[in-house]
Amino acid sequence: MKFFLDTANIEEIKRVNRLGLVDGVTTNPTIIAREGRDFEEVIKEICSIVEGPVSAEVIGTTTEEMVKEARELAKWADNVVVKIPMTEAGLEAVNILSKEGIKTNVTLIFTVAQGLMAAKAGATYISPFVGRLDDIGTNGMDLIHGLKTVLDNYGYETEIITASVRSLAHVEEAAIAGADIATIPGSLFPKLWSHPLTDKGIAQFLEDWKSVPKKD
Repeated sequence: MKFFLDTANIEEIKRVNRLGLVDGVTTNPTIIAREGRDFEEVIKEICSIVEGPVSAEVIGTTTEEMVKEARELAKWADNVVVKIPMTEAGLEAVNILSKEGIKTNVTLIFTVAQGLMAAKAGATYISPFVGRLDDIGTNGMDLIHGLKTVLDNYGYETEIITASVRSLAHVEEAAIAGADIATIPGSLFPKLWSHPLTDKGIAQFLEDWKSVPKKD
């Protein structure tokens, strides 16, 4: 499974990228707004750091607006992927853009039907939001299992990005379900490599080392 970082914070991206663990980055208007910087400037800087796909979201709501924005975003860097909302207008935009060779990530997927429609329209990626489904009392990971089954059934090449990830369990369950990607907040990422027993084990090893005889 590939790891994407769900952030626009440059320092978070650089930190995890140094470990060789960043396969791509996803952003949205909310994430960009937190950085207090120009949208284009941030996206271009991220694209210069990360070799993999970098999702940048359109703001328009009509097909025409989305397509116009997408064509401009795609010029910023070779690894830009245009994030499109899951609406009727969005599906039409994805259909147009896919025929032009512009990669898309259809976001705000909450049902298998929505994911299937996006894949059929030509989406490169789909982003089911598991955390937000959990928030309303639904098991978000059931959606990942369902989408994986359906896309495999019909041979779609669209990749599943498990999004709205809130916990280590979400990441592990996404991998077990066969999701292609999990996009993980920068604040959560360090928890993937941390465990209290690991820390305890290291402390014990260091303490035991003190009793090992040393040559004079």
